[in-house]
Amino acid sequence: MIIQTLISPETTMEMDCDDVLFSNFSYNPEAYYFLYVGDLKNYSLNCFVKECLERRLNKREVRFIAIVPDVCIQYNYTNIIVINPVATQDMIENHAISHMDTQPRMSCRLKSSIFMKAVSESKTVRNLIETILANQNQLYVNLYESMVEMTLDSIDRVSVLGPDKQIARKYNDKVFQYNLLKGRVPCIDGLCCEGREHLLQTTSTLWEKWPDGIFVSAAYSAGGANSAVTYCQEDVVRKFKDDDNCYYLVTRYIPHDLDPTVLAVVANENDVYIAGIADQVIQDGNRFVGSTFPSVANTEQQRQLREHTVTIGRILGEAGYRGIFGCDYLIDRKGDIHFLEINARKQGTTLEFCFTLEQTLPEGSPMLPELEYYAVTENRFPAHTVEMNDNHHGIHWGTHNYKITAAQLTKGYIPQNPYERETFKKIARKELIKDFVILEHLGTNFLVSPGTFLARVVSVARCAEDVAEGLCQGVGFIQQTIHEA
Repeated sequence: MIIQTLISPETTMEMDCDDVLFSNFSYNPEAYYFLYVGDLKNYSLNCFVKECLERRLNKREVRFIAIVPDVCIQYNYTNIIVINPVATQDMIENHAISHMDTQPRMSCRLKSSIFMKAVSESKTVRNLIETILANQNQLYVNLYESMVEMTLDSIDRVSVLGPDKQIARKYNDKVFQYNLLKGRVPCIDGLCCEGREHLLQTTSTLWEKWPDGIFVSAAYSAGGANSAVTYCQEDVVRKFKDDDNCYYLVTRYIPHDLDPTVLAVVANENDVYIAGIADQVIQDGNRFVGSTFPSVANTEQQRQLREHTVTIGRILGEAGYRGIFGCDYLIDRKGDIHFLEINARKQGTTLEFCFTLEQTLPEGSPMLPELEYYAVTENRFPAHTVEMNDNHHGIHWGTHNYKITAAQLTKGYIPQNPYERETFKKIARKELIKDFVILEHLGTNFLVSPGTFLARVVSVARCAEDVAEGLCQGVGFIQQTIHEA
């Protein structure tokens, strides 16, 4: 196996590493630690959390340990713990005999619920927490998404630095959202169904009424999973096979060309901070692959998008939700706005908006993780909070998540680039006209399972055309590193 023993030059830590695939961290009892649990692609968000805590702790050194499921050839990041039960089992069964084994290793994306449960049950993680709490009075766990399967906060003096997980689960339910918000924001015509039989009965009666198509989503869906645009009854039958325990939202499909998304933070029932508006890149009607900024929505449309998101944020705030969230919309070909869904979590634009805000807002303004920290711990925003009112430095960016849809073998490697933040700074200062970075490439000689992120491209420039060029070049480089399994 490729497990590396946890390193501790300053203090001795006895760790059972059977549940860890890889680690490279060292522990210093003089530093203040927090944990991050989530995908590697959001690692850099923790730098903003670190800076926030250092300000709050009077400049005591803050470090974080990132617990991730991503299986890569190498990690150009410090203080990593990799927990992935499926990949670990593959290592035990297929790669334990010889270090010279040339059989491809497995890289797969775990369901978030499985990953969170594995981390929560990890003896290594719990021993680590015990060691940390011997040297500090509290330990924060920073999450990309608050999930009920994360139970580390049941340990005394451990708390989640994010929204309440029970509230987040409730408000991530698409059926619940629809019933809550229709009449309060512009929702699309729709119906709720209990079970597959009810779903099939309902959709069979709607094709004449909704000839452009029917959008079907399970109560819990994200990134294109468990949802689909359907154009005939056979599509529904083929794409949705879950048993009668599943709830579905069925809505009229509206042809459109623009899918704006609004990122925000809620501190209480009154205070909602709008970080910005980007445009989602959607393939096959519902599969999210990236975003672009600034949005091409016009001034009036952006005003309405902000207004609707503030309305939703206040509803979340009244329910006790505190922290970052996002709202997705579509703008039809007449220019009308339609609400799609709440993402009661951080979303794909969070990191790039942090980099944009850092270059745009007055120096010292709190970034999104700091706003979330204050929202969670004090139910307020800090006094010097400022929203972005214009793109003063002309920053344009786009992202592309290269997600595998069929099993692939990797035959090349693009070294992980940890300098996305510096790229935004150079574009804002006009030290560069355009640039793109390829991030979190898994590496060579992997059998990559469908649904796994192979790599991510971020293109930053001073105009949309150069952003598109960078994304195209980055995707081209990634495609050269794979072939069919």
